[in-house]
Amino acid sequence: MSTTKERVQHPSVKAQRIERHDDPQLRVADWITAFAGSMPFVYIHAVIFAVWCATGGLGVDPFPFQLLTLIVSLEAIFLSTFVMIGQNRQAELAARKASHDYMNQELKLKENTDLTRQTHTNTLLIKLLARKAGISDTEIAETLGSAARA
Repeated sequence: MSTTKERVQHPSVKAQRIERHDDPQLRVADWITAFAGSMPFVYIHAVIFAVWCATGGLGVDPFPFQLLTLIVSLEAIFLSTFVMIGQNRQAELAARKASHDYMNQELKLKENTDLTRQTHTNTLLIKLLARKAGISDTEIAETLGSAARA
C-alpha cells in the first residue's frame, strides 16, 4: 500500500493539465492569473500606489497622477485579458468533462440495455424450460417471489 495518497482526477482534467504544462505560453498565463488573483498582488499594489501618491511618483507624476492612471489602465487591460484566458480555459475544461461524461453515460446505458435484454431472455428461457418440465406459471412466480424475498 502506498504511503502517499493519490488524488483521483477526472481524465479531462489530467489531459488539460498535461497540455497546459507542455505549452510555455499557457504556463506563463496560468502563473500570471494565479498571482493576479492573490493577496500578495493586492498588497504589492497597495504599497506601490501609496508610495506613488505620497511622493508624486518621486517628482515625475504630481497630482492628479496622470502617468499612474495610464499605467494602471494598461495593467487593467492586460489583467482582463488574462482573466479571459482563464475563463476560456475553464470553459474548455467544462466542455471536455461534459463530453467525457456523456460518452461514459452512453456506454453505461448500452451496457445496462444489454444486461436488461439478457435478463429478459434468461427469464423467458427459464419459463420455457419450466413449462416443458411441467411447472406452472404460478409455481414459477411463487418460487421467484420467495427467492427475491430471501
